[in-house]
Amino acid sequence: MALVAVVLVSTSCVTSKQVRYLQDMPKEGMPLNEALEATVAPFDELRIYVLSNTGKDDELIKPFNVMGGSLGQNTSNQGMGYLVDANGNIQFPVLGELHVLGLTRLQLQDTIAAHLERNGYIKNPLVVARFMNFKVFFLNSSGGKVINVTNERCTFLEALAMSGGLDWYTRRDRIGVMREINGKRVVHYLDPRSTSIFDDDFFVLQQNDIIFTEERPYKFFSTNLSTTLSLISSAVTLYTIYKMVASEVAQKP
Repeated sequence: MALVAVVLVSTSCVTSKQVRYLQDMPKEGMPLNEALEATVAPFDELRIYVLSNTGKDDELIKPFNVMGGSLGQNTSNQGMGYLVDANGNIQFPVLGELHVLGLTRLQLQDTIAAHLERNGYIKNPLVVARFMNFKVFFLNSSGGKVINVTNERCTFLEALAMSGGLDWYTRRDRIGVMREINGKRVVHYLDPRSTSIFDDDFFVLQQNDIIFTEERPYKFFSTNLSTTLSLISSAVTLYTIYKMVASEVAQKP
């Protein structure tokens, strides 16, 4: 019985070095990389507002804030949703087809503003763009979770936190991120125990990225062994009680 307990403890032991995050973080810290941003991808939904900096061009901006008749748009006062097609284009009122694939949110705003001003529609326009469907997905052996990103920027570590974190039995060296790149699904592995993830191209997540994890093999062994040990312990206890009762009965005259 004692031997079984020793085996259980030894197989279920996980050291802090195997699970602790950012183990090589220097005391003086690391510089931030604020340049990393999400970019427009096919089938994104974008909300775009065209405003006037002067407040005197309300009539001029109206054509750019009404439904243009294409899929994904609406006439809500909250703005319109533009569906990016498979080629990375949107149909924008008056301006027509615009190629927006790979643009950051700020680049998208600047691009539309430049088109409006260059074509003489609005002088010094203010364009505000937002992602409407920024989601990433988290999968592990216990199930899955959809993570809705509201601030349009989500890092790998933030997604792990929003998913509820990792248990002790999750392999830190094999956390995969699946992403669609140039029409192909690519899987890349990150290890949150090292600060090298900050320089990884997959550290800042993109829309519809899928994070998936792997469990350590001995988790299942230790779980099954624990169940077996519990059954053995119960059986031994019942047998001991039985022997005690039987002994007392035998001693009675």
